[in-house]
Amino acid sequence: MSAMERKQYNTIIWLLGSLAAIGPFSIDMYLPGFPAIAADLSTDMAHVGLTLTSYFVGISIGQIAYGPVMDRFGRKKPLMLGLLVYIVAALGCALSPSVSVLITLRFFLALGGCVGMAGSRAVVRDLFSGREIARALSALVMVFGVAPIIAPTIGGMVVKTFGWRYIFVVLAAIGAVVLVALSRFLRESKGADTSISLHPKKVVLEYLGLFREPAFVTYTLASAAAVGGFLAYISGSAYVYMKLFGFTATQFGWMYSANAVGLITASQINRLWLRRQDSARILRSVTVAQFCLVAVLFVLPLNGSIGITGFIGLVFCYLFLFGFVNPNSMALALHPFTRNAGSASALIGCIQMVAGASASGLVSYLYNGTAMPMIWVMAGCTGISLLVLSGSGLFMKREPENLAADI
Repeated sequence: MSAMERKQYNTIIWLLGSLAAIGPFSIDMYLPGFPAIAADLSTDMAHVGLTLTSYFVGISIGQIAYGPVMDRFGRKKPLMLGLLVYIVAALGCALSPSVSVLITLRFFLALGGCVGMAGSRAVVRDLFSGREIARALSALVMVFGVAPIIAPTIGGMVVKTFGWRYIFVVLAAIGAVVLVALSRFLRESKGADTSISLHPKKVVLEYLGLFREPAFVTYTLASAAAVGGFLAYISGSAYVYMKLFGFTATQFGWMYSANAVGLITASQINRLWLRRQDSARILRSVTVAQFCLVAVLFVLPLNGSIGITGFIGLVFCYLFLFGFVNPNSMALALHPFTRNAGSASALIGCIQMVAGASASGLVSYLYNGTAMPMIWVMAGCTGISLLVLSGSGLFMKREPENLAADI
């Protein structure tokens, strides 16, 4: 790759990573503000947790809507429209008079922000093939993985200095910066395709048609279960670390950042591992290891043999392994598609977020004043992912020849 090509590649990766980062940034930055939000809006942490659930629901619905639109009109225009919706919704969240209004506006915030998640993956599929898909997705993790490193710390500082409402003012400003960068630096990766219909019946049939591809079904379900476990941690972490363990907002931010560093490190190790091993084998190996870890995490707190340090260490290792699971499962699920990569990307994201919404809602529903609801859901989701990969007859022991080929 020439210096010019490398520069163009890096520009694309950074821009797509920034687009993808808007979604997790909108979650991670306001987590340290949970206690302040609950106090200001005269509610409890469980109800504030529903703002996460509504956000995941919005992401699920939004991606389904954006998928065929991006295949029909190209990538860039829908991306810009979604960012505009995001900016307006963020400003609305800053003005919320009650937790019910905040829950509603978080839904619309997700509708706008999720366009970057679906769009970035679709652009990657437009531009890359073979193992380069997984490598590019791993590079995106490196970029948007910066979000959970800095977001909680920034959120904690904003809450302490200005109050929780200004978190959403900052999010609106971030959305505006990404929108300007998108308009200037992203070239259209897929032109408009008039053969793709937006009629509801045909859109539904198009989505249903994706399920005819066995690899898509297997790896999407495995990915969704893994994401459910990850978002169960996201949903329960603020309560566990700040209420049970007594962490301050700043301490929570630093701990959260350390976990994000582990996830990013794993995604970059994954890029090197892909030179020696195919995505399918990597995915199965790390899922087994992840399940063993969460099984230990599940059992030890029950008999009181693990302390705070041990708990934090096991969670760190669990999240570290997730850095291998996500890019490989996404690459394997997306690989069979070209013409309708936008719809495939959107459906994958939707199913992931349905799993995430279910997991986060279940953590809130099972709330009992301990860390166990979070652990129960993490263990259950990881077990499902392992069962899908190990027990399904659809599981591939090796990648398709064209995916295994080095580009």
